[in-house]
Amino acid sequence: MLDKPTPTEATPLLADLWDAAHAATLSEPERLLYRSNLLGSDKRITNYGGGNTSSKIMMADPLTGAEVEVLWVKGSGGDIGSMKLDGFATLYLDKLNQIAASYAGPEVEDAVVGLYPHCTFNLNPRATSIDTPLHGLLPAKYVDHVHPDAIIAIAASADSRAITREIFGDEIGWLPWRRPGFELGVWLQQFAKENPSAKGVVLEAHGLFTWGDTPYACYKQTIDTINRAIAWLAAKSEGKPAFGGVKVPTAAPEARLAVAAELMPRIRGLISGERRMVGHFDDQPAVLEFVGSQALDALAPLGTSCPDHFLRTKIRPLVLPFDPATQTAADLLPGLEAAIAGYREDYAAYYERCKHPDSPAIRDPNPVVYLIPGIGMMTFAADKATARIAGEFYVNAVNVMRGASTVSTYRGLPEQEAFDIEYWLLEEAKLQRMPKPKALAGRVALITGGAGGIGLATARRLASEGACVVICDIDEAALAEADAGLAKAFGRDAVASLPVDVTREETVIRLFKEAAVAFGGLDILVSNAGIASSAPVEDTSLALWQRNMDILSTGYFLVSREAFRLMKHQARGGAMVFIASKNAIVASPGAAAYCTAKASEVHLARCLALEGAPLGIRVNVVNPDAVLRGSKIWTGEWRSQRAEAYKVGENDLEEIYRQRSMLKLGVYPEDIAEGVYFFASDLSSKSTGNILNVDAGHAPSFTR
Repeated sequence: MLDKPTPTEATPLLADLWDAAHAATLSEPERLLYRSNLLGSDKRITNYGGGNTSSKIMMADPLTGAEVEVLWVKGSGGDIGSMKLDGFATLYLDKLNQIAASYAGPEVEDAVVGLYPHCTFNLNPRATSIDTPLHGLLPAKYVDHVHPDAIIAIAASADSRAITREIFGDEIGWLPWRRPGFELGVWLQQFAKENPSAKGVVLEAHGLFTWGDTPYACYKQTIDTINRAIAWLAAKSEGKPAFGGVKVPTAAPEARLAVAAELMPRIRGLISGERRMVGHFDDQPAVLEFVGSQALDALAPLGTSCPDHFLRTKIRPLVLPFDPATQTAADLLPGLEAAIAGYREDYAAYYERCKHPDSPAIRDPNPVVYLIPGIGMMTFAADKATARIAGEFYVNAVNVMRGASTVSTYRGLPEQEAFDIEYWLLEEAKLQRMPKPKALAGRVALITGGAGGIGLATARRLASEGACVVICDIDEAALAEADAGLAKAFGRDAVASLPVDVTREETVIRLFKEAAVAFGGLDILVSNAGIASSAPVEDTSLALWQRNMDILSTGYFLVSREAFRLMKHQARGGAMVFIASKNAIVASPGAAAYCTAKASEVHLARCLALEGAPLGIRVNVVNPDAVLRGSKIWTGEWRSQRAEAYKVGENDLEEIYRQRSMLKLGVYPEDIAEGVYFFASDLSSKSTGNILNVDAGHAPSFTR
């Protein structure tokens, strides 16, 4: 057994989280899931979607009833930290061994994958992973394959084999780089046969395989092996400056936010083609240490080593030279387009150098990872989760480069090897299986009044079509509740919430900075923050008049002005939708302040439609009427005032408005959200300066 490493405060070791009492209550497949989820719960063990786990389990054959050995292994595209039982592929082990008996070598590697479905046990629809033979051909019953930063730091170093031997002796072996597949499975099988006392293998430039005779023994072997590497690297690194020390000092947090808010929308505009990209910003200490280091210019071009890393980050990042002590974002912007164009040219040349006759067509040649000294890292992808995960993978790569360059010389994968994995036909097949993007995929919407009835319904509607939504509200308690509900329904990556008082210019300006950094830019503005008031004109105080104007007129102006600036800077067009009111078209007695302010919204939208058209920015209006359900403006004086005006009880108001409508129908927040979706989507791509009444029919409000 490995010597127990000594933990330090700076380099905490992994904890043994196995609960033996709980594990004893589980079935064999459930113990595999438990082991997998534990390993995937710590990104120091493996990154999102990385690694796989397996167990060989005796089960009754559904055809014969006889006991057969079944390989349970994580299926293609899953994540061991969050997967469920249906995430495992199941294969007859004897049939997989039959493939091994006839395996003719690497020239049939891809063809062999087509045989895996013939090994399927119990008609399991889960597609098998390319790593299936690596698990199936090992004799051990329980196998873990993970990508710990500490192990890959060793695996990606020039002295990988010698360091592995120094740390682990005979207990953990070493195999040279080989692309994952059946041949590597045969290598692992041969290694285990020749080294029966070994408990695992370090795969050069790739990761770690460990195994055991029980689920816990396998889990414990994985944890202990990683901890040994963590402790060894910490001891060897002590007193040595990471990455050769600091070259560019880190800017203050506000300065980093300012630069990111300027750069991200412009980058997004330059790299978004038919599909818009979503951005993620990361300025955690590990990132700042790397981007500001002496070694950045030498290490970044080498690219990442582990296949799991560069499949999501591309082989290398784009470094944007910058010094926050002497420069601002304005100094970066003029050269940005040329820098990205240069990266595209380099990527196209890499594709041409490395492609094979049957390679898939070149994919998006734009950078995924952008590194800015003193500021941080920006990553872009087709959705927020993919952009965030790409950033997480690059942080893994940074950790690997730190460790490898401290104890040896860091080495990325050779270019051809990297290409052969990036453009592997099997990887292309996985991409082709992905579902078709939704109508608003890759778009970012900001909704003021987002915690109220119409705003929240709109956020749900847009998110259901794939948009990322930023909900904003002055009511922070309601905002937090709305945020939690949206995150539960659509995932944390699809929603952000930011408090705002739309009447205060400085808070609105900051709102759009933070929104730009949250998702990389803006495509849709829904201006919806509102109040309602009712009073005869002689009883309308200046304060009441001003409050209506501040929120409904000035607030709409401030929000739309900042959205207009951001969309213009991004240079990808956009859609603005104002939530006005029936009262913007037809006056109501006893509501002069409200009606006047609402009318100003409509005319502001018309003005913006004129200015926005040359830029592809469309501006339209949805006019609701009598949307009581879920609306915050109908919970206060407005409800009682309108009930008094109609001489009815407050609970009778909804029926009053229903009967007043031409269609005799109630109008709900979801109805308004449907109108917003129409104007926000490409369904209305040729509409601007328009008004859509969603009021169940109110003849005086007809616009023509």
